[in-house]
Amino acid sequence: MTKRAGKAIAYLWLFFAAVLLCGCEEKKEGAAQFTDEVRLPITEVKDQGHSQYCWVYAMLATIETEHIVRGDSVSLSADYVIRQYLTEQTRRYYLSNFRKPIADRGVAPMLLRLIQRFGAEPTHSFQPREQVDYSVLSRRLMQRTRLQPSLGEAMRQADDLLDEATGFLPLHVFMLSAEYTPLEFAHSVCRRDEYTTLTSFTHHPFGQSFAIEVPDNLYADTCHNVPIDTLMQHIDRSLRAGHPVCWEGDISEKGFSFKKGVADVAASVSKGATQAQRQREFETRRTTDDHCMMLMGIARDRQGRRYYIAKNSWGKANPYGGLMYLSEDYVRLKTIMIVLPSAV
Repeated sequence: MTKRAGKAIAYLWLFFAAVLLCGCEEKKEGAAQFTDEVRLPITEVKDQGHSQYCWVYAMLATIETEHIVRGDSVSLSADYVIRQYLTEQTRRYYLSNFRKPIADRGVAPMLLRLIQRFGAEPTHSFQPREQVDYSVLSRRLMQRTRLQPSLGEAMRQADDLLDEATGFLPLHVFMLSAEYTPLEFAHSVCRRDEYTTLTSFTHHPFGQSFAIEVPDNLYADTCHNVPIDTLMQHIDRSLRAGHPVCWEGDISEKGFSFKKGVADVAASVSKGATQAQRQREFETRRTTDDHCMMLMGIARDRQGRRYYIAKNSWGKANPYGGLMYLSEDYVRLKTIMIVLPSAV
């Protein structure tokens, strides 16, 4: 290569680098600027596609980050848990005489129940070649199940359909030169009593646990009821101690924008969402159980307002690589429940 040719290639690389930098700046133009106070490590941001399984992704992300801060590293397969859940839902659908349709939605504590029953797999052990449209798959399962003469045949047909869509289930987990069953692996990763679920509503007494009355709470999982100030203190204490929090709440507000990467409430509640406001929003169904994400940090904007950093599961196409910044008032007003390590 001549000296002149070498210079030409170097200039060409500089040109492409400049184009890329401009593209990055253009993408982030207008994005809110935050200063992170706490930012926990995370595994890669995932994409749940068109599915309703945010509760699976968020709770698995919480377990993954909890392991990272302990000095461990694990990436857990959402598709494995979803497949087991669909199998369970198919059985329920058949035995209910087709009155209880296969449901994709759920609440975060259900994930803990599922992996304690069915086990878990690392992502590399069970990952479909292509993203599965689970809504379509659920409908196909119901159509095929209705045609079967017995439960045994219905489950065999369901397994065939699930094998076709997601691939065959592995019988063992191989990690760090050790072999586990999926159930042994799940127990090594997480125990149900390692996590506590909290909520904050006044239609039940504080200091007691109750099954929160939202449609997605299919198995009546209970939450311990505390005042909202106490719940917020638990979130702060957990994050500052290096532990993630699984957040479940409402995202139907105009102030929630994945495109901008920010969620905020109207100015009318900017001085602090109260317990009474929370209750009123819940009882009038302005606060609904829409989505789950993992809280992984605390930040402040340029005006000093506090935000919580959330790992979402809608891919990376926003100014923060798929992360969201939820204002403190948004979390105070719109939280349905949180799941956090019991030891915090």
